[in-house]
Amino acid sequence: MVNAAYLTRLKLTDFRNYGQLTLDLDKRHVVLTGENGAGKTNLMEAVSFLSPGRGLRRAAYGDVCRVGSTQGFTVFAALEGMEGPVEIGTSGGGEAEAAGGIGRKLKINGTAARSNDELLDHLRIVWLTPAMDGLFTGPAADRRRFLDRQVLSIDPGHGRRVLDYERAMRSRNRLLSEGRLDPVWLDGIEAQMAELGVAIALARRELVAMLAKLIDDAQGNNPFPQADVALQDFLGELSGETAAEREDGFAGYLSEMRSRDAAAGRTLTGPHRSDLLIRHREKNMDAARCSTGEQKALLVGLVLAHARLTGDISGHAPIMLLDEIAAHLDEGRRAALFDLVDDLGGQAFMTGTDRQMFSALGERAQFFNVKAGEVTAEAAG
Repeated sequence: MVNAAYLTRLKLTDFRNYGQLTLDLDKRHVVLTGENGAGKTNLMEAVSFLSPGRGLRRAAYGDVCRVGSTQGFTVFAALEGMEGPVEIGTSGGGEAEAAGGIGRKLKINGTAARSNDELLDHLRIVWLTPAMDGLFTGPAADRRRFLDRQVLSIDPGHGRRVLDYERAMRSRNRLLSEGRLDPVWLDGIEAQMAELGVAIALARRELVAMLAKLIDDAQGNNPFPQADVALQDFLGELSGETAAEREDGFAGYLSEMRSRDAAAGRTLTGPHRSDLLIRHREKNMDAARCSTGEQKALLVGLVLAHARLTGDISGHAPIMLLDEIAAHLDEGRRAALFDLVDDLGGQAFMTGTDRQMFSALGERAQFFNVKAGEVTAEAAG
C-alpha cells in the first residue's frame, strides 16, 4: 500500500503577487481556478519550493519576492509527511541575499536544515507545467534536467552527485583552458569526475529501466499513449562490467582527451552530454516528430508513470503539481486523467481557467478561486 503525503496548511509572505496568504487544506486534491495572471501558478511554484532546487520555474530567489519587498519571501507548510507530521519553512531573496549572496534558508520543525536535500525525507514533489511542452523538441539539457529530477525522486543523493560532477568538470575545463596541464591536479579531478559520472549514468539507467518496465506493465490500461524510453550516454563507449572498471575506463579516456577538450574549450564526453530518447510506441515515431497534442499526451503519461514509480519505491505517493493540465484534453480524457491521479493515492494541485473542466473530480477536491492574489474557497460540485 502506498501512503499519502499531503499539505494541511500553506502560508506565504511576499511571494510573487501574494503579500500574505494562508490556505487550510485537507487530504483532498486542490483545484485553483481563475483568469490568466491571477496567481494560480505562483501558488504551485510556492509548493514546489518544498523540494530541493529553485522550484518549477527555476527562478532566481530575488525574482520570486513580491515587488517592493525588502525582507524576502517565506513559504511555510504544515503537512503529513513521509516521517509523520512536519512543519517546513523556507525563505530567500531580499536585501540580505542581494548583499551577501545568501541562498535559500530552510527550517524543518523549527531547526535549520543542513541542506535542502533534507526535504526529501518528508515528501516528494512531481510537476508538469506548460513550459515543459517543448521537452521533446528542445535541447538535450532540458531532457537531462527532466530525467535528473525523476531520478532524484527515488535516489535522494543524485542531485548532490550531479552538482559535484559539474563543479569538478568546471575545474578541469579551467585548468585545460589556462594550459595548466599538471598531471597530479588533472588526475585527481578526472578520478573524481569518473566516479561521479559513472554513478550518475548508472542511476539514470536504472530509472529509465524501471520506468520502461512500469510502462510495459500498464500497457492497455492507460488512456495516454505508451512511450518507449531509452538513455543515450557514454557508458557504451567504456569497457568493463563493474562500476569500478567503468570508472577506470572513463578516467583513462578523460586523460587521453585532454588536448582535444582543451582545443574545444570544454569536456566533450560524459554524463553532461547524455540524452533521454522517447518514442511514441504505437506509431513507432520519435516524440519530436509527433503532433503537439500527441507530445502533450506522451508527456502526461510519462509524468504519471514516474509518479507511480516514485510511490512504489518510496512507499509514499508524491504531491503532484499539474499546471493547466486540463486545457487541451477532451472531457473523456480529463475524467480518465483525474481517475489516474486519484488512484496514485497522493494530493494533487491542479490549475485552470474554467472550473467546469474539473467537475469530474466532485468531492475528491477542494476548490479555490484565485483573483488578483486573493484566494477564496468554493463549494465542491
